[in-house]
Amino acid sequence: MRKIIPDHWKRRLDNLRLDLDARFDSSLFSTLKGARELYERFSTFMDRFYVGRWKRWVFIEPLSEAATIGLGGLILLLALAVPAFRETADEDWLKKSDLAVTFLDRYGSPIGSRGIKHNDSIPLEDFPDNLIKATLATEDRRFYDHFGIDVAGTARALITNAQAGGVRQGGSSITQQLAKNLFLSNERTIERKVNEAFLAIWLETRLSKNEILKLYLDRAYMGGGTFGVDGAAHFYFNKSVRDINLAEAAMLAGLFKAPTKFAPHINLPAARARANVVLDNLVDAGFMTEGQVFGARRNPAFAVDRRDENSPNYYLDYAFDEVRKIVDTFPKSYNERVFVVRTAIDMNVQRAAEDAIENELRQFGRDYHATQSATVVADLDGGVRAMVGGRDYGASQFNRATDAYRQPGSSFKPYVYSTALMNGFTPNSIVVDGPVCIGNWCPQNYGHSYSGPVTLTQAITRSINVVPVKLSIALGGKAGPKAGRAKIVEVARRFGITAPLPDTPSLPIGADEVTVIEHAVAYATFPNKGKSVTPHGVLEIRTGSGDPVWRWDRDGPKPRQAIPASVASDMAGMMSHVVSEGTARRAALDGIPTAGKTGTTNAYRDAWFVGYTGNFTCAVWYGNDDYSPTNRMTGGSLPAQTWHDIMVAAHQGVEIKELTGVGMGAKVPQPGIPATVAAYGAPKQPEIKPGPPPVLTKRGADVLVQVEKLLDDAGKAAEKTTSIEQPAPAKPASSSALAFPENYAAATTGSAAASALGKN
Repeated sequence: MRKIIPDHWKRRLDNLRLDLDARFDSSLFSTLKGARELYERFSTFMDRFYVGRWKRWVFIEPLSEAATIGLGGLILLLALAVPAFRETADEDWLKKSDLAVTFLDRYGSPIGSRGIKHNDSIPLEDFPDNLIKATLATEDRRFYDHFGIDVAGTARALITNAQAGGVRQGGSSITQQLAKNLFLSNERTIERKVNEAFLAIWLETRLSKNEILKLYLDRAYMGGGTFGVDGAAHFYFNKSVRDINLAEAAMLAGLFKAPTKFAPHINLPAARARANVVLDNLVDAGFMTEGQVFGARRNPAFAVDRRDENSPNYYLDYAFDEVRKIVDTFPKSYNERVFVVRTAIDMNVQRAAEDAIENELRQFGRDYHATQSATVVADLDGGVRAMVGGRDYGASQFNRATDAYRQPGSSFKPYVYSTALMNGFTPNSIVVDGPVCIGNWCPQNYGHSYSGPVTLTQAITRSINVVPVKLSIALGGKAGPKAGRAKIVEVARRFGITAPLPDTPSLPIGADEVTVIEHAVAYATFPNKGKSVTPHGVLEIRTGSGDPVWRWDRDGPKPRQAIPASVASDMAGMMSHVVSEGTARRAALDGIPTAGKTGTTNAYRDAWFVGYTGNFTCAVWYGNDDYSPTNRMTGGSLPAQTWHDIMVAAHQGVEIKELTGVGMGAKVPQPGIPATVAAYGAPKQPEIKPGPPPVLTKRGADVLVQVEKLLDDAGKAAEKTTSIEQPAPAKPASSSALAFPENYAAATTGSAAASALGKN
């Protein structure tokens, strides 16, 4: 093996390695030598600029540190600026929020407007000089001097606020406020302030000062649902902004800070006090003298009284959001920004809904400790006929009908019963109302008692809590209760519920949260023979010149078959008993077929009634914004009575349609008239107006519970006596656990703690 490579080849390889090593060493030496010589030359050259002693520490070192810190600061600023500049990625950024929408009701009558319109109909030079001066004096005195951020003004505001121990002055310039209006939200975060600052500088590089001021005056929110000073002048003073005087200009300039708080149609004294502060600012800034503003102080502005104008502001906000979403689906080449929109609202029903809620809260709100309510009335195709998002839009623009998530309580149970009917149960299926636990959670009924074997119709009529929980267990079968609840959530999604609906053992009795509008329109699936629809307020969109561009019947989503028609019919029949003889007797309508479900949650925090006829569906919610409990308000009290009052108005002049599974309804007998002379069908209890909540002593409550137990025992004894003479009721066709309800009578008992969700 050693002789494979000849000796002379070995000598050549050794010489080659030595040659390569020598070349490498020589090159490395030459390179290092050249680098050393270059460094020596550079050092010799730089020695000419050497600064020593005190000059070095006074000039050189600070400049070096400043350069280092400045470079780091520039990198940091670039990193912070990236999120802000992403907001400007849209080439059409100036038109991002400039929709101008005029709304009509379903019959074509104007009901209001929303949005802002960016045009030159009123040039900046046509704005009154006193309005511009009042705006600059109050909002940004150095507007024409700074680069978008008023450093001196911001520092002054910080010092003033620190001395006052709170916010007394704002440090944002007009450019910063415009940047917020164009690109950002009103959330008070450091991130938003940083983005606002960068965008303000960006705007200053793109627009002139006059263009920025004009945009600010046109796009600022001025209260009362108006945007821009011209819209505010028309709304508050019934005149063009060209014609306002100094007192009115001062009042408008005072609205920029807090339009809702200082809106003159809501709080005229506060608006006048704010206007007086604006006049002080005019004098302090040197724009006017005390003598020039004296007349405006002595003769403050009067606002047009709009308290009797019932503009459906909650509805308009909802419809405007819907219009914006629809317009976003238009091709980018579409440049039209002015629209006339016909909505589904019926102003007669809208006023009836507002009056019903206000009357009930005014009369009984204090007794029940309830301060807020919301309601939605919708056609069976999902068109929203009326919406009340709160008691007072001027006091709070938060729409509780569309944006508030509240627990539905027992009004969620129809989704559970629908799921059961889709899985082999019938309205006459028997379930044992007895103790049951899932883990350490054991639901209890409203009266803390049990009724034994009951049909599904009896269970929903009496709003029994145990039965829906047992249904969820049976629906899961061998897979367990979790699988049963998954089926319930799936069916609720088919109805149109998009709320999160997290999986909890108490989900079947309404522990999760939904919105009023979703809940109301989801119930339309029952009278629609199982077809679910999408809630909507917009019926038709036209351009300002009248050209149609969008129609709900052509471009909107179509109804979907959510549940079989037979299930919807059975559910309507079951839920009609809730109104005729159950927990919602106050909701009964004279001669109109009605079905629905009440709902009451833990500690009486939420009270609901959601119901429907062959014409409309409606949901009513009562409660408090801070989730504080009411005084024992149930869904069968104010919610059911409010629903009744609204639906009576909604059915005026409307052809009453048959409700599948119920028929054409029955006449409600009047007090003092024998039931035998009622015009139609079986007698119903007379209408009962709600009153203050009963206040019982503990002893009285205990006595009532004992009486209820005695009545239940007597009923059970009567049923046993009858069962001896009659054959046993047929069991459900399902092969699930509920096919043998007697098995549930021996359900294990756990913790005594149980949820009271879904009481009635």
